[in-house]
Amino acid sequence: MSDKAIGAGNQQGRLSGVCRGEPSETIRQTPFTKLEIIAYLQGAMHDASLNKGKRIRFAQKNAQWLENIQQLLKRIGSNAWIYKEGKDRNVFVLETLCTDLNFAFDPCCLNTNQEKIFYVRGFFDAEGGIPLNNGRFYIQLVQKNFEKIAYLKHFLESMGITCGKIHNPSKRIDPDYWRIFIRAKDHEKFAKTIGSYHPVKAEIFRARMKI
Repeated sequence: MSDKAIGAGNQQGRLSGVCRGEPSETIRQTPFTKLEIIAYLQGAMHDASLNKGKRIRFAQKNAQWLENIQQLLKRIGSNAWIYKEGKDRNVFVLETLCTDLNFAFDPCCLNTNQEKIFYVRGFFDAEGGIPLNNGRFYIQLVQKNFEKIAYLKHFLESMGITCGKIHNPSKRIDPDYWRIFIRAKDHEKFAKTIGSYHPVKAEIFRARMKI
C-alpha cells in the first residue's frame, strides 16, 4: 500500500482501540465466481510487485489481509505462501505464481457490476486511505495511472457514489500522482456497496458507520 494513501495512519498494521467483533453483512459477503475473485485480486495487485520476474509479491504489515488473499487464491485453485521478511522487520510477504493474474490487466474488460465492485474493493484495500483516528473522516483513492483513477471515478459515479475532482496534491513532489476523494454524503454508501476485506479498514467502517 502506498505511503501516500495512508497519510492519516498506518492502515497496514493492526487497529488499536476498535473492538474486533463480528463483521457486518456487507463485509461478510464474498465473491461467488472465479471472475469476481480475480477482479478483487487484480484491484489488490496495485499493492503488489513481481519477484524474480514471475512471482506476484504482496508485502504488508498486516498478515491477516494476506491470509484473506491466500484464501481467495485457494478458491481459484492457486497456491500462495506467506512468510515474515527478516527477523527484525514487522513485514509479511505473500507470494503466488497464479497465472490468472496480470499486471497489464485493463479494468475496462470487467463485464458485470459485481466484478467492478470487487475490483474497486481490491483497489481500495491496496491503495485507498481512511483516517485511523476519530477526527474528520474521509475516503480517498490514489493512483499513478490517470486512466485507472478516471475509470474508478466513472464507475463509482455510475453507481451514485459521487467523487471530487481528480487532482494532483503536489506536482513538485510527484507530478504523476493522482487522487480522488469520495464526497462526504456518500461515505456510508461507499462503505456498504464497496466495503473492504482489509481487516483494519473493515473495522473502521464498522466502528464509524455501524455497518
